[in-house]
Amino acid sequence: MKIQYSQSYYEDTGKNTILDAIAKTRFALESAYAGFDNATDPDLIDCYIYEVNSLLKRYRFLYHQAQELGFFPAGESLPLPEAVSVPVIPVMQDGLFT
Repeated sequence: MKIQYSQSYYEDTGKNTILDAIAKTRFALESAYAGFDNATDPDLIDCYIYEVNSLLKRYRFLYHQAQELGFFPAGESLPLPEAVSVPVIPVMQDGLFT
């Protein structure tokens, strides 16, 4: 039995790949913040906190990669999505969240 896979070829300059990844990460970050805002279960809140932190690190990495390739000015600060407001992360002390 012969299996045939379809492959598409395109010229990848890197720009579209990085900019698409930044756009997808921004969307995922906005979704994670929305989930965090609506979560009530402590385990789910923790899950969204880790997800937001992970996505912020990915976004920061991709943005710096794009800066190195010259897509953004080197001195420009990292722009966050408009709908994103950094949440206050509760800290547990003596078994209570503060």
